[in-house]
Amino acid sequence: MTTHVEDATIADAEELTRIVRTSSAYDGHYRVMVAELGIDADYLAEHLVRVARDGDGRPLGFHTVIVPGRGAEDEGELDYMFVDDAAQGRGLGRLLITDACRQARARGLRRLHVVSHPPSEGFYLSVGARRVGTVPPAGEITWSRPHLAFEL
Repeated sequence: MTTHVEDATIADAEELTRIVRTSSAYDGHYRVMVAELGIDADYLAEHLVRVARDGDGRPLGFHTVIVPGRGAEDEGELDYMFVDDAAQGRGLGRLLITDACRQARARGLRRLHVVSHPPSEGFYLSVGARRVGTVPPAGEITWSRPHLAFEL
Protein backbone atom coordinates (compact mmCIF):
# COMPACT_ATOMS: atom_id res chain seq x y z
CA MET A 1 0.00 0.00 0.00
CA THR A 2 1.12 3.51 -0.71
CA THR A 3 1.69 6.21 1.85
CA HIS A 4 0.76 9.81 1.18
CA VAL A 5 0.88 13.09 3.12
CA GLU A 6 -2.05 15.49 3.28
CA ASP A 7 -3.54 18.16 5.51
CA ALA A 8 -4.88 16.85 8.81
CA THR A 9 -8.54 17.34 9.71
CA ILE A 10 -10.41 17.56 12.99
CA ALA A 11 -11.27 13.88 12.53
CA ASP A 12 -7.53 13.13 12.98
CA ALA A 13 -7.10 15.03 16.25
CA GLU A 14 -7.67 12.14 18.65
CA GLU A 15 -5.38 9.73 16.77
CA LEU A 16 -2.61 12.33 16.40
CA THR A 17 -2.81 13.05 20.12
CA ARG A 18 -2.53 9.31 20.81
CA ILE A 19 0.57 9.08 18.60
CA VAL A 20 2.20 11.89 20.60
CA ARG A 21 1.31 10.67 24.07
CA THR A 22 2.23 7.02 23.48
CA SER A 23 5.52 7.59 21.65
CA SER A 24 8.17 5.28 23.09
CA ALA A 25 10.76 7.93 22.22
CA TYR A 26 9.46 9.80 25.26
CA ASP A 27 9.62 6.98 27.80
CA GLY A 28 11.10 7.52 31.25
CA HIS A 29 11.96 11.02 32.36
CA TYR A 30 11.15 12.40 28.88
CA ARG A 31 7.45 11.53 29.31
CA VAL A 32 6.82 14.91 30.97
CA MET A 33 7.43 16.57 27.58
CA VAL A 34 4.40 14.94 25.95
CA ALA A 35 2.07 14.09 28.82
CA GLU A 36 -0.18 17.10 28.23
CA LEU A 37 0.45 17.69 24.53
CA GLY A 38 -2.28 17.16 22.00
CA ILE A 39 -3.89 18.27 18.79
CA ASP A 40 -7.29 19.94 18.93
CA ALA A 41 -9.52 22.07 16.68
CA ASP A 42 -7.84 25.33 17.72
CA TYR A 43 -4.36 23.98 17.01
CA LEU A 44 -5.48 22.66 13.62
CA ALA A 45 -7.00 26.04 12.75
CA GLU A 46 -3.84 27.97 13.68
CA HIS A 47 -1.06 25.78 12.26
CA LEU A 48 -0.14 23.70 9.25
CA VAL A 49 -0.63 20.08 10.35
CA ARG A 50 0.14 17.38 7.78
CA VAL A 51 -0.47 13.68 8.28
CA ALA A 52 1.11 10.63 6.62
CA ARG A 53 -1.56 8.04 5.85
CA ASP A 54 -1.42 4.45 4.72
CA GLY A 55 -3.44 3.22 1.75
CA ASP A 56 -6.48 2.74 3.98
CA GLY A 57 -6.32 6.33 5.23
CA ARG A 58 -5.01 5.54 8.72
CA PRO A 59 -2.65 8.14 10.24
CA LEU A 60 0.90 6.81 10.60
CA GLY A 61 2.61 10.04 11.67
CA PHE A 62 2.45 13.79 11.29
CA HIS A 63 4.31 17.08 11.38
CA THR A 64 3.36 20.64 12.23
CA VAL A 65 4.94 23.78 10.80
CA ILE A 66 4.41 27.05 12.65
CA VAL A 67 4.63 30.08 10.36
CA PRO A 68 6.38 32.25 11.45
CA GLY A 69 8.13 30.46 14.26
CA ARG A 70 11.48 31.08 15.92
CA GLY A 71 13.70 33.70 14.34
CA ALA A 72 12.87 36.20 11.61
CA GLU A 73 9.59 36.59 9.75
CA ASP A 74 10.83 34.27 6.98
CA GLU A 75 11.63 31.49 9.44
CA GLY A 76 9.25 28.84 10.71
CA GLU A 77 9.35 26.12 13.32
CA LEU A 78 8.75 22.38 13.14
CA ASP A 79 6.62 22.05 16.26
CA TYR A 80 5.46 18.41 16.16
CA MET A 81 7.14 15.55 14.29
CA PHE A 82 5.93 12.09 15.28
CA VAL A 83 5.71 8.65 13.67
CA ASP A 84 3.55 6.00 15.35
CA ASP A 85 5.70 3.38 17.07
CA ALA A 86 4.09 0.63 14.95
CA ALA A 87 5.12 2.45 11.74
CA GLN A 88 8.78 3.14 12.66
CA GLY A 89 11.51 2.06 10.25
CA ARG A 90 9.55 2.59 7.02
CA GLY A 91 11.04 5.93 5.98
CA LEU A 92 8.05 7.93 7.22
CA GLY A 93 10.21 10.35 9.20
CA ARG A 94 12.17 11.24 6.09
CA LEU A 95 8.91 11.55 4.10
CA LEU A 96 7.43 13.89 6.70
CA ILE A 97 10.58 16.05 6.91
CA THR A 98 10.66 16.35 3.12
CA ASP A 99 7.02 17.43 3.17
CA ALA A 100 7.58 19.90 6.03
CA CYS A 101 10.46 21.57 4.18
CA ARG A 102 8.47 21.67 0.94
CA GLN A 103 5.47 23.22 2.71
CA ALA A 104 7.69 25.78 4.46
CA ARG A 105 9.38 26.78 1.17
CA ALA A 106 5.98 27.12 -0.51
CA ARG A 107 5.06 29.65 2.19
CA GLY A 108 8.16 31.73 1.52
CA LEU A 109 10.23 30.54 4.46
CA ARG A 110 13.99 30.24 4.14
CA ARG A 111 14.69 28.40 7.40
CA LEU A 112 12.82 25.84 9.50
CA HIS A 113 13.85 25.59 13.18
CA VAL A 114 13.56 22.49 15.36
CA VAL A 115 13.97 22.29 19.13
CA SER A 116 14.70 18.60 19.23
CA HIS A 117 14.05 15.88 21.73
CA PRO A 118 17.69 14.96 22.57
CA PRO A 119 17.51 11.33 21.32
CA SER A 120 16.08 12.58 17.99
CA GLU A 121 18.96 14.91 17.16
CA GLY A 122 20.78 12.25 15.12
CA PHE A 123 17.71 11.72 12.94
CA TYR A 124 17.39 15.44 12.18
CA LEU A 125 21.09 15.72 11.36
CA SER A 126 20.80 12.70 9.04
CA VAL A 127 18.03 14.38 7.02
CA GLY A 128 19.81 17.69 6.54
CA ALA A 129 19.38 19.81 9.66
CA ARG A 130 22.34 21.50 11.30
CA ARG A 131 22.79 22.37 14.94
CA VAL A 132 22.53 26.11 15.60
CA GLY A 133 22.39 26.17 19.39
CA THR A 134 21.03 24.72 22.60
CA VAL A 135 17.81 25.49 24.47
CA PRO A 136 18.41 25.47 28.24
CA PRO A 137 16.21 23.59 30.72
CA ALA A 138 12.92 25.27 31.61
CA GLY A 139 10.04 24.34 33.89
CA GLU A 140 9.50 20.60 34.12
CA ILE A 141 12.02 19.99 31.33
CA THR A 142 15.23 19.61 33.31
CA TRP A 143 17.63 18.96 30.42
CA SER A 144 19.03 21.01 27.54
CA ARG A 145 17.61 20.46 24.07
CA PRO A 146 19.36 20.75 20.71
CA HIS A 147 18.26 23.70 18.55
CA LEU A 148 18.56 22.69 14.90
CA ALA A 149 17.62 24.30 11.59
CA PHE A 150 16.93 23.29 8.01
CA GLU A 151 18.10 25.81 5.41
CA LEU A 152 15.41 25.87 2.76
